[in-house]
Amino acid sequence: MYAERASRLPGAVVWSRVPGPPAPGADNRSAASGGGPGEPPATPATPVAAVLPDGCMDLLWTEGRLLVAGPDTGPYVPDEVSSGGGWAGVRFFPGTAPTYLGVPADELRDRRVELTDLWAASEVRRLAARIDAADDPVTALEDVALRRAADTEQPDPVLLDVVAALDAGRPVARTADELGLGARQLHRRSLRAFGYGPKTLARVLRLQRALALARDGVPFAETALRAGFADQAHLARDVRELAGATLGELVARR
Repeated sequence: MYAERASRLPGAVVWSRVPGPPAPGADNRSAASGGGPGEPPATPATPVAAVLPDGCMDLLWTEGRLLVAGPDTGPYVPDEVSSGGGWAGVRFFPGTAPTYLGVPADELRDRRVELTDLWAASEVRRLAARIDAADDPVTALEDVALRRAADTEQPDPVLLDVVAALDAGRPVARTADELGLGARQLHRRSLRAFGYGPKTLARVLRLQRALALARDGVPFAETALRAGFADQAHLARDVRELAGATLGELVARR
């Protein structure tokens, strides 16, 4: 089961995912192992939905581990079997995580890495133990993110303006001009902040606008127009390339 809420860290979202109850009549054995001699295979677990590109990076916790999810350029299917338990995360507002975590976003593009690869191992072990022991690990993880944000410089406000402009559907060239940035300068800063260039960020944000509209019941042709696509065929191509599925499939999975 997945749940999320707004974080106390401005612009961030706190989320959790715990294994759902077994299907009626299912036992507790792994779906991969099947039953014993003469027994039917164990009932497969409900597939975990793919994580879609959203321009964000996440600080993740699962029992005994802290990780960082870099910015995605395609669908990512979580490996729930490897943890055997629940997950919690703080999803940072686009462009802010590199400041808080101390690593350029493009170094983590399409990757999940242990936090010990980025921070001192002793500090990460101490934080993981504190979260493991907390009555509410989700809030404990959020506290880690809040303390980290308080101890670092604030993210560059120009980058927040880039997100706002591109999410409003402004062209990249116009965005650069309005912010007083050259095209190359905007690209370099976008790589460090978002993990990819501004054109990719614009596509990712447009995908998220389209998903929100379609999930609200807006017809796909109107969704394409309102989200900023040239037409419905353009919408279908972009959704397939970025999400690995059709828009109808994504809406049905919700």
